[in-house]
Amino acid sequence: MHFGAASTAPKHNKTTRDMRFYPYHYRSLLSLGLPIMIGQLGMIILGFADTMMVGHHSTTELGAASFVNNIMNLVIITGTGFSYGLTPIVGSLFGRGELPQAGNALRCSLLTNTLAGLLMMAALAILFFNLGNIGQPEELLPLMRPYYLVLLASLPFVMLFNAFKQFTDSITETRTSMWILLTGNLINIVGNYVLIYGKAGLPELGVVGAGVATLLSRAFMVLLFAAVFLSSKKMRPYHEGFFHQGWPRQLVRRLAALGTPIALEMGMETASFSLSIIMVGWLGTIALASHQVMITISQFTFMVYYGLGAAVAVRTSYFNGQRDYENLQHTVTAGLHVMVALELLLGGIIFLLRNHIGGWFTDSAEVSQTVLTLMVPFFIYQFGDGLQINYANALRGIADVKPLMVIAFIAFFVISLPMGYLCGFVLGFGLVGVWMAFPFGLTSAGAMMWWRFRKMSHKAR
Repeated sequence: MHFGAASTAPKHNKTTRDMRFYPYHYRSLLSLGLPIMIGQLGMIILGFADTMMVGHHSTTELGAASFVNNIMNLVIITGTGFSYGLTPIVGSLFGRGELPQAGNALRCSLLTNTLAGLLMMAALAILFFNLGNIGQPEELLPLMRPYYLVLLASLPFVMLFNAFKQFTDSITETRTSMWILLTGNLINIVGNYVLIYGKAGLPELGVVGAGVATLLSRAFMVLLFAAVFLSSKKMRPYHEGFFHQGWPRQLVRRLAALGTPIALEMGMETASFSLSIIMVGWLGTIALASHQVMITISQFTFMVYYGLGAAVAVRTSYFNGQRDYENLQHTVTAGLHVMVALELLLGGIIFLLRNHIGGWFTDSAEVSQTVLTLMVPFFIYQFGDGLQINYANALRGIADVKPLMVIAFIAFFVISLPMGYLCGFVLGFGLVGVWMAFPFGLTSAGAMMWWRFRKMSHKAR
């Protein structure tokens, strides 16, 4: 990690002078972040479509999908975190103009991501054989099991896609992943309609059809990414390193060393939501369905913040590679400013639509009313979510990732999960009580990450 040495950036050219002002950093972050946001919003639209189509097909299937999706999201976000180890490496190499080495980093990332994916599949296979032993409603198990297996089969494609995406984002080609995501999501939505409801002469598969459509779209996106990398002129400078520099052990180990702490941090964050689904399942099918609706809404805001956070990581890794620590710090502060603006904008929109959201996803009046009760804890934790995303990505950009594991453990396992059980069951607030824990976990994580970055910033002066 370079962060902490004296700055060697030039001080007298016009570009450098412009960088000292926040509007420059606002523009650069939005220029990188907006394509990522659009691509991630495509994922959210897909999540909306999945939930709406399955919910209107059957409330029972929606409950089954809720449990499986939360488990799979835990694994997928953990895998995405592991892929983040590529960002500081490629971002720094790109900042220094070492493009063949960046291509070699992609090659090694595809290997490490594949191995990590196989390990996660093994863990999920063990869980599959124990679905009946964790207190979920018996009527949902016949629907959970086939849907679970189909999504499990799609996991290797998720990990390969992550490697390609982190690479293109780190070299500032964020529009590439945006268009691939949007194309894949369109295929998924069409596939959902055809396979869930049995259109075009195909059998009506219900929730399993949603899983098959997801599997096919994920495989397609990997193939499309590989085709773009092999054929695009912009990617040719990276081919030498990708095809001819082998598998350097030091680089493979560094990818694993950077990716593992990030994976554990993001995994523990997601676990505070995904493991909460077990507690929600104790409350019954209506609670599960309501939880799934609100998780889908929360994913909408998270993915927008994630898009901006990814831009913060790319820009901090770029400036870290150039050892320009003044602009590195300006980038992170500018990221927080934009994050707060996004929180106010998105929160305002959801507040205006709060009475209609439940009805978008289900015909059940009981589910819609329960969804409305979860809005207050949802609004409260938005600031904490944005805070921790901004500073987590700042720390990832400077490759200071080991503290993230400790922070995540404290925030989500010591604070959030016990608080959810206390409020939900001991104090008797039910589903609202489980959700009351999320603001405590996310805000405490954000505060600790801010403190860590502030400490590292002071060392750099």
